[in-house]
Amino acid sequence: MDDTTARLLSYDRGESTPPLLETTIGRSLAQTAARVPDNDALIDCASGRQWTYRELRAEVLAVAAGLLRRGLRPGDRVGLWSPNRWEWVVTQYAAAEIGAILVNLNPSYRQRELEFALDHGRVSMVLASPEFRDSDYPSMLAAARPNCSTLRDVVVFGDEEWAELTGDPTDDDLAAVAQVAAGLSPDDPINIQYTSGTTGFPKGATLSHRNICNNGYFVGVLCSYTDADRICIPVPFYHCFGMVMGNLAATCHGATIVIPAPAFDPVATLRAVAEHRCTSLYGVPTMFIAELALLSDTEPAELDHASSDEFDLSSLRTGIMAGSPCPAEVMRQVVDRMHMTEVSICYGMTETSPVSTQTRVDDTLERRVGTVGRVGPHLEIKVVDGDDATVERGVTGELCTRGYSVMTGYWDEPEKTAEVLGDDGWMHTGDLATMDADGYVQITGRIKDMVIRGGENIYPREIEEFLYTHPDILDAQVIGVPDEKYGEELMAWVRLREGVVDFDPESVRAFAAGVIAKHKIPRYVHVTDEFPMTVTGKVRKVQMRADATEILGL
Repeated sequence: MDDTTARLLSYDRGESTPPLLETTIGRSLAQTAARVPDNDALIDCASGRQWTYRELRAEVLAVAAGLLRRGLRPGDRVGLWSPNRWEWVVTQYAAAEIGAILVNLNPSYRQRELEFALDHGRVSMVLASPEFRDSDYPSMLAAARPNCSTLRDVVVFGDEEWAELTGDPTDDDLAAVAQVAAGLSPDDPINIQYTSGTTGFPKGATLSHRNICNNGYFVGVLCSYTDADRICIPVPFYHCFGMVMGNLAATCHGATIVIPAPAFDPVATLRAVAEHRCTSLYGVPTMFIAELALLSDTEPAELDHASSDEFDLSSLRTGIMAGSPCPAEVMRQVVDRMHMTEVSICYGMTETSPVSTQTRVDDTLERRVGTVGRVGPHLEIKVVDGDDATVERGVTGELCTRGYSVMTGYWDEPEKTAEVLGDDGWMHTGDLATMDADGYVQITGRIKDMVIRGGENIYPREIEEFLYTHPDILDAQVIGVPDEKYGEELMAWVRLREGVVDFDPESVRAFAAGVIAKHKIPRYVHVTDEFPMTVTGKVRKVQMRADATEILGL
């Protein structure tokens, strides 16, 4: 293939500098603690506690020693079931220190989902929060034990066993930790994250030190992080967004992790940014929409007596918006009203640790509102057709990723691994994308979300972006619903801006007439206060399609 042909194809390779980190998570934290021991490492707003890097490293070693005393060994699976709190962070690094494979348990799991993950991952120990919302974790774990033969140990944060686990280690304890840590390899599996499982049971994406340590590091590089940065992380730790792009990006660069609350709270998040002078803020689009509402001229009731004037966000310069496609108008407001002039868009998936593409700080606003950036360092991406052939630039196809970030596989499921990951190392994402002449990528939807109406392929994301320009619409999601004549028809779910009272769904069709193609105009418009969401902030279109059947009487 000559250079001219290569430039016409939807393939790109990332920078080769700086070099990849060839280290474990434990060694990375030790290096940072040695370099900036007195820097703030972790601030937990809910508990009022904070740690320097010297103190965090000591806390991690103490818990690592405690885990060894309780019989945990390299390769054993340890479940972590908790919302965002300081113990989550300490456990994440303590497990990595001794090579135990952390199994992230979704805080919203119910009994069946919990038992599946414990049994499938053959988890031997769980560390858990006492409760979260309406879930009594200790009771649920007690009920799970008879059905999970490998589960032999449960420790609840704050109880006597946790106090023993976090007690001062002896010299012999620390020597034992050091001996285990010295035998670990960057390629060892260190984390299992269960995918959302919209159909059937979820799959356990298995990630190594090398996978997630490097991904956190390079996300930080592209955000220009230094040890002067303070990162506010309201996104869940149990997901890659929180524990990799957040925690690992921070510790690799000596920045500060700021936990605003156990679960997302827009008031607590903005207060944390203001109080702790955060320079970076993370979120999915729905989180930023909620935060922007608090900064509006009209105070919503949920502000709870807080004044928008108290939210001094002038310390912010950057942040990350990811997790689902980012509405262009929301992105513009984040830049203009939240001072996040260097905000970055990231794209990825759990199976790729997660980030594959990212916008750069010197990208134009148009790049940062209209694309998910370009390929990250030491990675390759391509866009392929149904025959796995790389398509020309500008043509829609499936996005694929190859490089250090690609998972080792789905835990204990080689057949399912082979369905998405070839012998050539290319991970098939299932996302539809186009690549422009400069390598910037637009995600146009999921292959499974594509609507086929009368033989026409329709990408919901294009229509959603158009609906954001409607003066009454705050947020929009478009799905396909069954139709006898065309096979599928378009349905738009819309959330209205505050103060809109006399909204006529017919106005959407009138607004679109003559502006977008007739077959792209939604036949059905449904007004809702909220979309069905996962705890990571992703819209559950599978649930929307199921609900639409009842709403429309189909």
